[in-house]
Amino acid sequence: MTNPNRSNRMPAFIHLKVHSAYSLLEGAIQISKLAKLAEADGMPALGLTDTNNMFGCLEFSDKLAASGIQPIAGISIAFDFEERKEQRTQAAGAANLRVATKRDGLLALYAMNESGYANLLKLASKAHLDSADTDAPHITLTQLIAHAGGLIVLTGGPDGPIDSALRDGQPPVASSRVETLHKHFGDRLYIEIQRHGAPSEADAEPQLLNMAYTNAIPIVATNECYFSSPDDFEAHDALICIAEGRYVVEDDRRRVTREHYFKSGADMAALFADLPEAVANTTEIAKRCAFRPRGKKPILPRFVKATNG
Repeated sequence: MTNPNRSNRMPAFIHLKVHSAYSLLEGAIQISKLAKLAEADGMPALGLTDTNNMFGCLEFSDKLAASGIQPIAGISIAFDFEERKEQRTQAAGAANLRVATKRDGLLALYAMNESGYANLLKLASKAHLDSADTDAPHITLTQLIAHAGGLIVLTGGPDGPIDSALRDGQPPVASSRVETLHKHFGDRLYIEIQRHGAPSEADAEPQLLNMAYTNAIPIVATNECYFSSPDDFEAHDALICIAEGRYVVEDDRRRVTREHYFKSGADMAALFADLPEAVANTTEIAKRCAFRPRGKKPILPRFVKATNG
């Protein structure tokens, strides 16, 4: 059992779901700021999960390592369980059929080793290159299974495919999705629990815990960090409006809460004091992801200067 009163040198909690400014028009924390936040709180490691890209991964790795903090390379990636291979709808007055594809939610993936990092890069590329021009970036279950080696998977929290099924009143679908991921990832799958104060999180949590305990799947506590402190909430809310072309006064738009900031390890341990194993598993995941991406010189063709014969 983890003691939430440990000193900063041995924190009870490690942030695994941090979005930097590279989560374009979504994250609002510069990577240099992330290093300072983690160092100030005494966190020995930090996980980066920018949405659908790994643009900041090398900068994150270098700057955190320079601060004596272990960087954990990850991504939050849109995912399709392929439960609906093809859904056809007919537009009013049109004879042609079009395929309507729906994404199921975001999964968080982390590199445990070099091969896992290579698979992260492949999946991030496939999300953009293999998706149709008219579709948003995403990966499929087939693609994830093909590149599953060396990866740890978190179920994505409220934005994930498990929680979304529960919100839609489809517990059997949620259970089936958990069983599918568990089949392919085994002890590398964690069910994610988040507490930002949203009613939907409170409604889903008992069902998530039941699925975790029934299937012997570990749980992990996370906080989706989009900005540094509660004072940045209004500015971040405006950023989301800019991203979606909406107005702050509109009610039917995407919102996060004031709690989506970089909380201290002590605050997170207190928030999840009733689920100490969920807090302890943040450290376990960090230990399992003991790999740091490093920059490499470009591989260029070797040219031999021609001589006049």
